[in-house]
Amino acid sequence: MNSIAFALTFHNPCPTATFTMKYIIAASLIASAAAFAPSQQATKSSSLAAFENEVGVQQPLGYWDPLGLVADGDQAKFERLRGVELKHGRVSMLAVVGYLTTEAGVRLPGLISKSADLSFADIPGGFGALTKVPLGGLFQIFLFAGWLELFGWKQAEGSFPGDFSGSSFPVGFVGQYDEETKLKKRAIELNNGRAAQMGILALMVHEQLGVSILP
Repeated sequence: MNSIAFALTFHNPCPTATFTMKYIIAASLIASAAAFAPSQQATKSSSLAAFENEVGVQQPLGYWDPLGLVADGDQAKFERLRGVELKHGRVSMLAVVGYLTTEAGVRLPGLISKSADLSFADIPGGFGALTKVPLGGLFQIFLFAGWLELFGWKQAEGSFPGDFSGSSFPVGFVGQYDEETKLKKRAIELNNGRAAQMGILALMVHEQLGVSILP
């Protein structure tokens, strides 16, 4: 608005006209914003009412959907996105552990490729591994990940998102817990996954910047 007022002052030497135009513009902007306020508030209230009791809605943020991905209150969409969030979190937790383990110098014994006479100890950590692991090894990794995605992990019907107890191999809670404890453990996993997604991104950025990952 200051830039508009400046332009009006420059082209119109009359201070009274400039003063009047500034307030007309300000009033128009306020009216336009107010016109959209009830609709936004209604949308936010409906999504909050639909998901405010879901696992992961915790202090200090509470229910937080800044992009409005589930602002329409669609339960099916929420469960799909929650399943994707859990999957990304689980992969990121494994990635952080693997990143730090290899950075610490831990390697499997033996050869990764007999034909190339390449041992696991020859593989660097981080991005450097992508140029050292043989193409066949990378293909095996992607093939295994694809098999898990398409055939391995099976969502249990009628259960919460991320419950893969419907898979052909045993997964799920280790031990017997009451429902309250299960909810708590699900919330812990969800938050650890969220932190790991930020963590693995930070590790990759630090490596590219040349910053030491381990003290």
